[in-house]
Amino acid sequence: QVQLVESGGGLVQPGGSLRLSCAASGLSVDYYAIGWFRQAPGKDREGISCIVGSERPYYANSVKGRFTISRDNAKNTVNLQMNNLKPEDTAVYYCAADLYCSGPGDYWGQGTQVTVSS
Repeated sequence: QVQLVESGGGLVQPGGSLRLSCAASGLSVDYYAIGWFRQAPGKDREGISCIVGSERPYYANSVKGRFTISRDNAKNTVNLQMNNLKPEDTAVYYCAADLYCSGPGDYWGQGTQVTVSS
């Protein structure tokens, strides 16, 4: 049974940092594309980053230069380091697994809340 579990969300002040983790079981993060998505209240879900194999990671323009995705094969985990956070980054963050970064996501985590506020 495949399971993705996000962690690391919380409340942070503008300009602060958070590190989200997506722990996978039942699949290998080294084989699947693992993407990070977010959804703010009243807004559409946004794909913000993805990592697959040895390809260059994808970043949405909204997070490029501030967020960094990485993979820890030994822990079967994908992390999202988020720096210089802004209030508009407030959302529920989800990780998802698919064979391709362009895929809709075969498996999803339950999400973790990130709130950026002073």
